[in-house]
Amino acid sequence: MSPYLAAEDLSMFGHDPWWLVVIKAVFCFAFLMVTVLFSIVWERKVVAWMQLRIGPNRHGPWGMLQSLADGVKLMLKEDLIVKRADKVVYILAPIVAAIPAFMAIAVIPFGPAGNEISIFGHRTTMQLTDLPIAMLYILAVASVGIYGIVLAGWSSGSTYPLLGGLRSCAQMISYEIAMGAAFASVFLYSGSMSTSRIVEAQHDRWYILLLPVSFIIYIVTMVGETNRAPFDMPESEGDLVGGFNTEYSSIKFAMFMLAEYVNMVTVSAVSTTLFLGGWRAPWPISTVWEGANHGWWPLLWFVIKVQLLLFFFIWLRGTLPRVRYDQLMKLGWKVLIPVSVVWLMLVATVRALRNENYGFADIALYVAGGVLALLLVSFVIDMFRAKAKEAERPAEEPAAFDPMAGGFPVPPLPGQTLPPVPRRRSRRERELIVSGGPDTVSDGSSDGKEASDG
Repeated sequence: MSPYLAAEDLSMFGHDPWWLVVIKAVFCFAFLMVTVLFSIVWERKVVAWMQLRIGPNRHGPWGMLQSLADGVKLMLKEDLIVKRADKVVYILAPIVAAIPAFMAIAVIPFGPAGNEISIFGHRTTMQLTDLPIAMLYILAVASVGIYGIVLAGWSSGSTYPLLGGLRSCAQMISYEIAMGAAFASVFLYSGSMSTSRIVEAQHDRWYILLLPVSFIIYIVTMVGETNRAPFDMPESEGDLVGGFNTEYSSIKFAMFMLAEYVNMVTVSAVSTTLFLGGWRAPWPISTVWEGANHGWWPLLWFVIKVQLLLFFFIWLRGTLPRVRYDQLMKLGWKVLIPVSVVWLMLVATVRALRNENYGFADIALYVAGGVLALLLVSFVIDMFRAKAKEAERPAEEPAAFDPMAGGFPVPPLPGQTLPPVPRRRSRRERELIVSGGPDTVSDGSSDGKEASDG
């Protein structure tokens, strides 16, 4: 039996006094809030640096209090409620969107479970709590946040916020499927859904090296899950005015903005836990310094990794343009989900062979043979499919394109072309026509006929 499948021991959790649990919960809340305040300033400064702009430089030293000033400004703005809104749902939607964003941090380990720290004389772990199904808990609370966005668009009583909410719901659900498959690969390798156990299983090698495809899939899906550029479809100003939060103002709008940035921190923390060794020190430091993973030092390594992933979010926003919605959904359903499922089957096969004590050479041979067989089958299928399409292609020419079909202008379909645009006459030709010049004869006008008769 694989050592990863042994019974989990989470007895170090659940024995803290109530006041210590409150302190740890307040720490998790403060960690998220401070990281969000820093991330907003950092994003504005980094994007300004990328685009050769000044950026915030007025509020506080070097503009470091800009995000705090923005929060105060939003709180002091007039709080409006549109006339056609469902007031109860309209007010609850920002709360439903924001609260689940804070809940996921409860099971994220900031330090090793076996190395307890002392707080006011009590020994405790650097983690609020842990569960045997902690990763399923994270997926569950992340799914609840979608309801806040959908209800915000629906309760506004306006068309464009409703469209933004529906687009956001479709996008987040689509990308959560591939995200769950990426999680499943980690579960197979670690043999656990507990976050602390997943980090402990990476003591010799991080999963970014063992499961690189899962890491790439999760990086893409976490950008789509948080509605960040280039996947910020729900907030596409050119298409939907402002997205699901168009009719919101003041503190309720600030809560949607807070939920987005808290989700950024949460998914970065999850990525650090699953693929980047969690609280563990990077390779050169961990080998040279024995105390790098003891005491309060794991908190430093964890924060650095989270900040690097937040910089990745900012880098994407300042680099890539927004994609079209059909490209976004095609990437989620036709690329990420099939790739994640195939990769999951491959990882499951490798783990099953390892549990049967097969050698690395035998596993590589079996996997390579399976991949080649799959490629050969797909090539044969594509070849027969191409021949079938050639046989079914009609011999007659397609119908002419009517740009005003039904009385409204419509774009051409694939394979259709626009009719030729009539050539505009030059200014000299128009002057000759008006003055009765020689061009009137070739045009067949009445003046030309009279001239020819004379």
